[in-house]
Amino acid sequence: MSGSSGVDANLLAQSISSNIQRITLLTNEIQQMMRHFGTAQDTTILRQTLQEKQQNVNHLAKVTDKYMKDFSSLPVTPEQRQRKIQRERLITEFSNALGVFQKVQREVANKEKEFVERVRASSRVSAADLNEGFGGITSPFKSEIQAQTQSYEETFTEEDLQLIQERESSIRQLESDITNINDIFRDLGMMVHEQGDMIDSIEANVSTTEVHVQSATQNLNRAASYQTSFRKKIFIFIAILVGAAVIIGLIIWASQKK
Repeated sequence: MSGSSGVDANLLAQSISSNIQRITLLTNEIQQMMRHFGTAQDTTILRQTLQEKQQNVNHLAKVTDKYMKDFSSLPVTPEQRQRKIQRERLITEFSNALGVFQKVQREVANKEKEFVERVRASSRVSAADLNEGFGGITSPFKSEIQAQTQSYEETFTEEDLQLIQERESSIRQLESDITNINDIFRDLGMMVHEQGDMIDSIEANVSTTEVHVQSATQNLNRAASYQTSFRKKIFIFIAILVGAAVIIGLIIWASQKK
């Protein structure tokens, strides 16, 4: 189904509808997984699975967008108004599914940002507490304690940085995906506009054709009426001629008999 020529419209519509259902299902699964954020089940595996589902939805969205373009570019004739209704329904369902998915994407991005801020804040608070805990000590062991504290801070900060980098990478990917969905929304808007103009043009042509057909029918009816009237006149004229010939023949026959 790479092009509009030779494409079965029903098969294309079924593929679009199937993808929309799949997008909706995956979006629901992502929403369920989001409930585990910040709990004991919030693991690396959970995050990886969630990202995989998001990428699957984005892939399906791109493929479905292409299918919608192919479906909208199929030849439309005045007799195919059912396809227009089907196309409008698919666009509406696709838009609704994408709208829900994009909302979920934003929620995931916000939770990721909140997590990054909590990690940064926790790191700052931990470092401040450790420093202030020995701020008033003038012990010969102070330098050793500070060295141990610095070592602990460095280990803690390294872990935090790794988490922050992972989450920020996820946030950037989410923002990119949200932009891609916005592009698909624009495509759908253009399809509706362009197809609307096409349908208006077709309907105008249909109206003009109907007027021409009606006019032609009236002319044919008028011509048929004229032809019938002409035949009647010919028949009457022939009848008169026959009657006159009969009368003249009778007169001639009567005069010869005398």
